[in-house]
Amino acid sequence: MRSTRSTIRYLHHIHTLPDKKDKSIHLHTHTVLNFAVLNIRSLLNKSFIVNELILDNNLDCLLLTETWLGADAPVVLTEASPLNLNFLFSTRGDKKGGGTASIARGSFATKTITLHSYSSFEHHAFSFNSPSILCVTVYRPPKPPSCFIQEFSEFLSVIHSKYSRVLITGDFNLHVDKDSDAHAKEFLNLLHCMDFTQHVTQPTHGRGRTLDLVITYGLSCSVSSVVDMAVSDHYCIFFNITSFTRQEAPARTVRKRYITSDVAANFINILHQTPAHILPASCDFMVEHFNNKLQSAIDAVAPLKTKTLKTKATAPWKNEPIRALKRECRRAERKWRKTKLTVHCEIFKEQQTRYSHAIKKARTLHFSNLILQNKNDPRVLFKTIDSLTKRDSQRSSIAASDAVCESFADHFRSKINAIRSTLLIQKGVAFNESIALYLSEETLESFVLVDAVGLGQVFSQLKPTTCLLDPIPTSLLKTFYDFFEFELLNIVNYSLQTGVFPAAFKTAVVRPLLKKSNLDPNNYNNYRPVSNLPFLSKMIEKTVLIQFNEFLNRNNIFEKYQSGFRTNHSTETALVKIVNDIRCNLDCQKLSVLVLLDLSAAFDTVDHSILLNRLRGLGISGTVLKWFYSYLTDRSFYVSMDTCSSRVFDINCGVPQGSILGPLLFNLYMLPLGDVIRRHGVCFHSYADDTQLYIAVSPDDEESVNTLLKCILDIESWMAENFLQLNQDKTEVLVIGSEDKREIVLSKLKNYKTSQCVRNLGVIFDSELNFIPQIKNITKTGFYHLKNISRVRPFLSLASTEVLMHAFITSRLDYCNALLSGLPRTRIANLQLLQNSAARVLTRTRGREHITPILRSLHWLPVQFRIDFKVLLLVYKCFYGLGPSYLSDMILKYEPSRTLRSSDTGLLVIPKVRTKTYGEASFSFYGPRLWNSLPDSLRAAETVHVFKGRLKTYLFNLAFS
Repeated sequence: MRSTRSTIRYLHHIHTLPDKKDKSIHLHTHTVLNFAVLNIRSLLNKSFIVNELILDNNLDCLLLTETWLGADAPVVLTEASPLNLNFLFSTRGDKKGGGTASIARGSFATKTITLHSYSSFEHHAFSFNSPSILCVTVYRPPKPPSCFIQEFSEFLSVIHSKYSRVLITGDFNLHVDKDSDAHAKEFLNLLHCMDFTQHVTQPTHGRGRTLDLVITYGLSCSVSSVVDMAVSDHYCIFFNITSFTRQEAPARTVRKRYITSDVAANFINILHQTPAHILPASCDFMVEHFNNKLQSAIDAVAPLKTKTLKTKATAPWKNEPIRALKRECRRAERKWRKTKLTVHCEIFKEQQTRYSHAIKKARTLHFSNLILQNKNDPRVLFKTIDSLTKRDSQRSSIAASDAVCESFADHFRSKINAIRSTLLIQKGVAFNESIALYLSEETLESFVLVDAVGLGQVFSQLKPTTCLLDPIPTSLLKTFYDFFEFELLNIVNYSLQTGVFPAAFKTAVVRPLLKKSNLDPNNYNNYRPVSNLPFLSKMIEKTVLIQFNEFLNRNNIFEKYQSGFRTNHSTETALVKIVNDIRCNLDCQKLSVLVLLDLSAAFDTVDHSILLNRLRGLGISGTVLKWFYSYLTDRSFYVSMDTCSSRVFDINCGVPQGSILGPLLFNLYMLPLGDVIRRHGVCFHSYADDTQLYIAVSPDDEESVNTLLKCILDIESWMAENFLQLNQDKTEVLVIGSEDKREIVLSKLKNYKTSQCVRNLGVIFDSELNFIPQIKNITKTGFYHLKNISRVRPFLSLASTEVLMHAFITSRLDYCNALLSGLPRTRIANLQLLQNSAARVLTRTRGREHITPILRSLHWLPVQFRIDFKVLLLVYKCFYGLGPSYLSDMILKYEPSRTLRSSDTGLLVIPKVRTKTYGEASFSFYGPRLWNSLPDSLRAAETVHVFKGRLKTYLFNLAFS
């Protein structure tokens, strides 16, 4: 039996369907906010001390002057900012000293404000959104204030007229405590005339002067204390703002289990003592008995406990040694403040330095381990980098309650019902689909029962996701799979044998997920319903999928030009086919019209009776058809948010979201659409519910355009008959060709939304097919993420940073890069610049150093060679029958008319083209030309894995030779 993990912390919500009254949402309103301002005199080596200063004093906002930061400001301020706090700073340029920054809670919704710059002082400004308040941090260098009063009066007059609440803090280097100082007196008179109030009356400098000020307009402010923090020759001013009201996010309540190795052992012991049920029994009874047995055992050893999550974020890298160092710092600080001796002050500073270095090291180790452990999980990587860069730290969300869950459920149901009601009105003359047209000679009447080995392989392939309806955590089920194998095998085989899909697996748990963090959380249209199904249901589905796929592939039932959810098919192979055809049209001096069809909630409006008839027409009968009927019908869902939930609602249409079989069933549902399009002679390609039409036209050829328009009308009619809604507002048309000829064709497509650029399966297509907008988009997005990674690079290891580089940069350079084949090197120069910059950030090398040795040391292929690598890999798969048939048809093996030595070398035919611009860039030309240039031994590689290894070595030597 597999060994248990040492400790498993498992977050699990309630398993039974809740039926409780709506709870009120508690919002905590605070009218007093804690602020502080400090002249830090170099933040570089004091970042973690500032971090602790914010946490220890529960500050809502810390304002800093004399940060002495330049290009390294984001990195240092990231270290200085606790979780859920964001930072802003001013740019110093080439100045010595100076620099201002602010660290504020993300819940304030801070926004940077750009104000006019002045020569006598520097500043940065931002605003709070609710209510509107301008906050400005100022630093004036200690030089004669010749023009300061005049410039500052202009500054006050500008902000005075625009903002009703203003907070100005910082180091003004004016002796406002000295009555004889003429400049300070003039400054205070200016504040009085403009109705601004200065609140600091105590010394703020080690020499007994009041240099750091807190100035307000329209705000109630009180200075609570001025404290020497022993980090600068300036003191820290703590003050409160009382006229600012904000609402705290409601506390989240969850149900949690704590499962350790001892708990897992007790769990198994209880199951050993539980008698197994006696066969035979119904499939539903077997599942119910199995779930109840697991539920009662886990409740006995690890009952669900309700826990309210703290709104205050804690740093996971603060272990006991770190806390011990912090306690030592506190003891040293108390001793220094008691004795006021210089020696004790130096001891305190030394303890602070030790603590700062230790926490920095622990933080680096924590994030490096987290990144390396989740290098194959993009979701965790994106979440980690967002937390490190303070991006989206305060994600907006709606408060959970039973009423809100009920509203979400009504919204999701009403959207589907509205679409189907509209389609019922639009239904016209039905298409005479000949189901027998798809009928194969072979029929599938019954499933083959699986053995223990086959079930183990299926079980190991499934991701360990846990649903609220699962009796125990999936990780625990996987750990003790050997113990449950016999019962699981009986459940699966009984379902296959009787044609019954267990009712317990037909309920989906739906969670509303905000599509983007900047969207309004109160608008339900901004949410995406994320469906989750019980883990064991996916095990049965996976078993059925394997056998069903074998039948469909054996009888060649799949649509040739459908690339969604199929082995050896992808968005890239689909786009390679489309781009190749369009480039061939351009090579023949013809335009291409590309139409991107958009469907509304296509997966959710699938009609069950039509789908079952479609399966019957494909040769599905007997127990198999009975199983699919049981699988599709009598399904239900409920919306869950934290511990709150809606009622359970029935689902009468659609393929199950979040399921394994859903995508395949949708492809079969769309199967007749290909014949509808072929009747008009229009080229097409589909990826799941994304269908695109394209046709070659001449500027004076009205017939081709009319044929395309008739095809779109027939598609719309067919979709209405099949309860699918074509969204006219989001359907886009792109005409590709020379600009003078495009205008003639565009005039014939006035009723459709035409664009110069469209996004097609994640790639931007432009009207000249030069992919310049796509390259610009990759470069822009890549440098944005590279900037974020560079900010956190100082506290990440080389290995963990390289993982981030591949996840954020390389993945974008490689996505559909086969479409860039044949482009001039000057056009992809920006992509190479992005890769070079990523290599420099990763290795911390200067911009003046040559990039070739850096790329060679990292074993990174340059961008052009990465493109060639992708193209050659596609050609290899097509050559040996491992690629999509629509790509394999473009690859013609070279067969000489007479026996030659080159007969068995695996060469390809290179087609003739007219233009270098388009013809030589097509996959059907560029691919064979590259392939024929490879050594014979490389083309004859036995497997894809061997070919990839040899090809990378070959291209690496070619690139850096």
